[in-house]
Amino acid sequence: MARYTGADCRQCRREGIKLFLKGDRCYTDKCGIERRPYPPGQAGKKRPRDSEYRVQLREKQKAKRIYGLLEKQFRNYYKLASRMPGITGENLLRLLESRLDNVVYRLGFAASRDEARQMVRHGHFMVDGRRVDIPSFRVRPGHVVAVAEKSKDLTVLKAAMISASKIEIPGWLEVDVEKLTGKILSLPNREQIDAPVREQLIVELYSK
Repeated sequence: MARYTGADCRQCRREGIKLFLKGDRCYTDKCGIERRPYPPGQAGKKRPRDSEYRVQLREKQKAKRIYGLLEKQFRNYYKLASRMPGITGENLLRLLESRLDNVVYRLGFAASRDEARQMVRHGHFMVDGRRVDIPSFRVRPGHVVAVAEKSKDLTVLKAAMISASKIEIPGWLEVDVEKLTGKILSLPNREQIDAPVREQLIVELYSK
C-alpha cells in the first residue's frame, strides 16, 4: 500500500500551521514549525505568489495531510460526498471524521492519527464486539469502539491516554476511560469539526 514515508514536520512547515502529526512532539519547542516557521526547500523563505489555484490546492493538501490520505483515496471521498444530500464540503469532512483511525485518535486512544492507523491495522480495536483492522472503516451513530482485551496493557496506549489530556473529546463522541471504550453519539456537524480546513476551496478546486 502506498503511503507517505517522509518527515511529518516537513508537511506542517509546507502548510504553515501545526497539523499535529507527531503527537506529543507538536506541543514542545522541538516542533518543526516552532524551529523553522517557513516552507522546506531552497526557496522556502521566498514569498510565493498567491494565485486562486494555489490557495485551493494548498487547502486540499492540508486536508489530505491532516487525515493521512493520498490523492486517489481523498478524491474518492470527495466523489462520495458530492453524491450525498447536503453541502458537499461538510459531507467530505464528515466522511473523513468518521474513519475508524480518526475516531480512535479523537477518543484519545492514540497520540496521532498515524499511530491510530497502525494500532487499528494491528487489530487492537473492536467495533461492536468485532475486531476491525481496516483504518478506513466508517463508524456510524450507536457504534461502540473498544480496546481489545489483549491490548489494554499496551505501553503505547497508556502513553496516549496521558497525552489525551491535551485534547478535547468532541461532543459527538463519548469516552469511558475506565473501560477503554468510546461510543459514537452522532456524526459530527461542521461546528464540531476543529480541522483548520476551508472545505469550500476544496470543492471549488475539484469542480473545475
